[in-house]
Amino acid sequence: MGKLGSGGHRWRAFVVALVVTGLLVGFRVSIASGSAAEAQDRCARFAAVSNAREAGVDGASGRAVLVIGDSWSVGLGLADPSRSWPAQLSGDQVRVDGFSGSGYAATASRCAGASFAQRARQAARRDYDLVVVEGGLNDFDRPSAEVRSGVRAVLAAFEGTPVVLVGPASAPARRRGVPRIDALLAAEAARAGARYVSTKDLALAYLPDRLHLTPEGHQQFGEFVATAIARRP
Repeated sequence: MGKLGSGGHRWRAFVVALVVTGLLVGFRVSIASGSAAEAQDRCARFAAVSNAREAGVDGASGRAVLVIGDSWSVGLGLADPSRSWPAQLSGDQVRVDGFSGSGYAATASRCAGASFAQRARQAARRDYDLVVVEGGLNDFDRPSAEVRSGVRAVLAAFEGTPVVLVGPASAPARRRGVPRIDALLAAEAARAGARYVSTKDLALAYLPDRLHLTPEGHQQFGEFVATAIARRP
């Protein structure tokens, strides 16, 4: 076989570059597809847990109370999710509308329709005597303006209904972002005339992930919130 001239070398280099580029593009597409599929599967699992927790109304009498929250409200990581912290709101009919990974910010969760504001607009179609909104840990890295907008949208959805905002506890995995979110929620609650319950100073029991609560942690958190609500009906 004869030697390639300079033109032949250039052509071979071009072909090799084209093949490599094609492989890289294919690899990136496969990674993106895998990520999208994984995200879709995760959202489906979170939705199933959310629906299961919402189906079990805690209590048979008393006020109609709605809890909108994140993974803490649905008891992610618990063997019995029905024992998540809202179970401590005894004496009321409590409906839990929680979704893991969600928050006030629209981008806190990658799952469609999961933000507090979006779910609040849906939930507001029913009548409640009290609405308790718990969360903020998933907003730890979200822009303040986006979180603030979400809070205002939630409060607007329940205009005329008493609302209690329950702020984030200082979970070790996200402790650094808690003071900002706590201050922001307190300011927005005061601005709207809503009640705010700060939990940032609570010493709670956490699972090994240092983000979610143990059964004892849920009981501690729920009792604290229930006591704070009972203090000012």
